[in-house]
Amino acid sequence: MALDPLTMLTLTVALALAAALYLATEWQTVRESSLLYWSAGFALISVGSTLALLRVNGLLLIGIWFANGLLVTAHWLFLLGVARFTETRLSRAWYLIFVAWFALLLLPGEQPWSKVILLLNSFLVALLALKASLLLRPHAKSLGAGAAQLRYVLLGHSLFYFAKMIPALVPGTLIDLAVFGGRIIQISLVEGVMAIMLIALSITGTVRYRREKRIERLAARDPLTAMYNRRALEARAPRLLNEVSPARPGALLLIDIDNFKLVNDLHGHTAGDRLLVALGEMIRLVLPGGALAARLGGDEFVILLSDASHERIVGLGDVLRKQFHDTAARSFTTPEPVTLSIGVSLFDQPPASLAALIEQGDVALYESKGGGRNSIRLVDRTLANQGAPGSDPN
Repeated sequence: MALDPLTMLTLTVALALAAALYLATEWQTVRESSLLYWSAGFALISVGSTLALLRVNGLLLIGIWFANGLLVTAHWLFLLGVARFTETRLSRAWYLIFVAWFALLLLPGEQPWSKVILLLNSFLVALLALKASLLLRPHAKSLGAGAAQLRYVLLGHSLFYFAKMIPALVPGTLIDLAVFGGRIIQISLVEGVMAIMLIALSITGTVRYRREKRIERLAARDPLTAMYNRRALEARAPRLLNEVSPARPGALLLIDIDNFKLVNDLHGHTAGDRLLVALGEMIRLVLPGGALAARLGGDEFVILLSDASHERIVGLGDVLRKQFHDTAARSFTTPEPVTLSIGVSLFDQPPASLAALIEQGDVALYESKGGGRNSIRLVDRTLANQGAPGSDPN
């Protein structure tokens, strides 16, 4: 089968339609809104390429002007998809890009319209693809290898269309859009087929990476408070614990809500959930850099600190206890105050395991609750003061 223009257009229709259907199917599973824009873009390429076949039957307005307009629209949708994926807000000027294309209708009939349409079409497509490529530049958070590949595919696609403008500016160059006449038109059809395949593959890799990261994030987070869960804490704690030394002691704070059951019994479990979310947010706000925090389950939370000291621990605990007591007292009326008890283990040698460290914190927490609640009980296990417990009253 010869790769003549009509054959290349037929391949373009088939590939673009397949890409559109595949991305639409992916959207049903992933619910990534950018997929809808990319799917719609490929669908328009399929429709535009089908209309382009009509130019050989003399339907030039539909087969050339309208078909190329759909190509511009498709790349505009690609740009919107990239903007949605990267969470970027586009300037309103990008929504007016079609004005330049519709202005072609005002051209007098004697103008060399094939070259003018090729020039403007190439410029608009190149501009849209270049902008999409720039939006995929490396950010503070990685977008994945698929996004990097998509970036370079769009960049190459953009450069091709900028280069495609050159023949339109050279006097005497054969460009006949009505019969696909001219070498640049034939090369463009081949590049279009390759671009569709590469862009579709890159988008697939990009979305797969986002999906995997989302699954990983959900698996590591407590669904109610969005804090790390115990599994995530266990995965991240070794790095912090291995840095502990006599010069940089570590500390584990085990936090439990006093009289939490009263909130659930008197005001409902939804009220209790709101209180847990509020405590999680308070912990996030006071958490020092490099520290870890997690919800272990129920109303029990944990903070893991590096470079800790007695004063730093007590200061952090007192801030949490005061904020939480004030919030709970304002929000819920209970026979007994809803407060925080905190058990602390201060250490300067890496522990045998995180579980062993939590057990030590649990002992201190039990002493805190036994001593009247709403207090901090600190057990100093550093070599300088091994085995000498101390308490910090309200």
